[in-house]
Amino acid sequence: MQPNYKRFLGPVFSRARALSRRNIPPRQENIIGGKEGIQTFLQESAAAIEAAQIVLPPEFNGKDYVTFLLHIDAEIEHGLMIQYLYAAYSLGGPQVPEANQATVAAWQETILGIAKEEMGHFVSVQNVLKLIGAPLHFERQDYPWDTPFYPFPFKLEPLSLSSLAKYVYAEAPESFLTSPDPIAQEIVKTVNADVSNPNTVGALFSVLLQLIQDPDVIGDEVFQANTYPYQAKFDEWGRGYKGGARGNTKGGSPAGSPDVLVMPLASRDDAYNALNAIAEQGEDNTGTTDEPSHFKRFLDIYTEMRGMTGVPFSRKLATNPYIQEDVEDPNASPSEGQTDNSDPRDPITNPNAQQWGHLFNLRYRMLLNFLTHSFVLVDGLNIAGAVTPRGLIINSTFGEMYNLRAIASEMVKLPLNTGRGDKLAGPPFLIPYTLELPTGEHNRWRTHADLIQASGALIDQMLANSNIGHQRYLHSLKEADAKLNQIIQDMLAVNA
Repeated sequence: MQPNYKRFLGPVFSRARALSRRNIPPRQENIIGGKEGIQTFLQESAAAIEAAQIVLPPEFNGKDYVTFLLHIDAEIEHGLMIQYLYAAYSLGGPQVPEANQATVAAWQETILGIAKEEMGHFVSVQNVLKLIGAPLHFERQDYPWDTPFYPFPFKLEPLSLSSLAKYVYAEAPESFLTSPDPIAQEIVKTVNADVSNPNTVGALFSVLLQLIQDPDVIGDEVFQANTYPYQAKFDEWGRGYKGGARGNTKGGSPAGSPDVLVMPLASRDDAYNALNAIAEQGEDNTGTTDEPSHFKRFLDIYTEMRGMTGVPFSRKLATNPYIQEDVEDPNASPSEGQTDNSDPRDPITNPNAQQWGHLFNLRYRMLLNFLTHSFVLVDGLNIAGAVTPRGLIINSTFGEMYNLRAIASEMVKLPLNTGRGDKLAGPPFLIPYTLELPTGEHNRWRTHADLIQASGALIDQMLANSNIGHQRYLHSLKEADAKLNQIIQDMLAVNA
């Protein structure tokens, strides 16, 4: 998000301050009625917040401002998902003592489950945007940028007690952060020492929920039920991930873990309920459901981890790994935005890790392009033979998720540098230069074919490297790409 957009977030910041004040009542002796008086104070304060009018900033109408806030939320969901994945990939390895391996494996599965749920949030936000006829938004910020409403600056780092404190903080309700609980105070102190202006997402959802249910802000005519066939649906994207069951072979997801939320929408109430469900699945649910929130699950891991001081549960992965540009001039200007040295950035100089990193970035772009394309396809249309374009795109999206997991599993074992240091490389998750797909189905399919071609050339280079390792996987990937490319050529012939 561009820095000049900060001026449009006044209503959100005002709501954040109000939410904070609501959770810090005056001392008991200063309220007539003691505990009952405090309860009355909290109820009246909450009612005042909900009743307070949100003044839209200049340059917006109601729908456009909701779109703006939904774009911010999409970036947050995307960014958190990537950071959680990186943290999960860092867990495990031969350095973990045998007595702790089962616990660490359970942590990894729990965090991977949360990342999958963030993916569901990310996709469901696109459904809301689709419903109101707004531009979809698949972008996220790259390190070391920050925005005034991100929970914390985007940072890829191995899981530690300190990084886990940030994840607890980001998902926590204000009532936890302002409580006298020793662990809560410890987490707040840790995060404040690392992040200058940490945030939670509660205020963003508070504003969004109030605006989207107000017909004076967004008229009924804005909600377009005819977009339903284009939206993501659980039966397409859920892949059986109910109750934390999918990917839970180690039992890491606790009993009652929720479904991945992928909710198609047809009305204002649907949009409100979807955003409210996303907010509840992240924050503490305050007793409204038995499903453990992201906050609760992260807090459980944090509590366990505190008792394992000295146990090397994470690999020594790079922080914010990146592949250096092919620039001969050492005095060449860095890319815009990359001059902030507040967080370290580890260059990948090991040639083998660089090749895997390039392949990872390319497949990450392919995943995002497939996901973007899925929102302009209706199942059953433009059929080429027995294959529906929408089904092919969705299956290809999942295929790239598995490819990223496989490539990341290799990168977390490779040295960051050649011949020095003990730090390991990690998946760089470079955001593509663009996620815009061209106009017209022919050109969209051609874009997918272009990326498959680029991937094929890179795989050939890697196969020519006798030291690259995992050549069986690379051959399999190339074979799968050839089959996909043949189907795409059929699509191109249909849409010529």
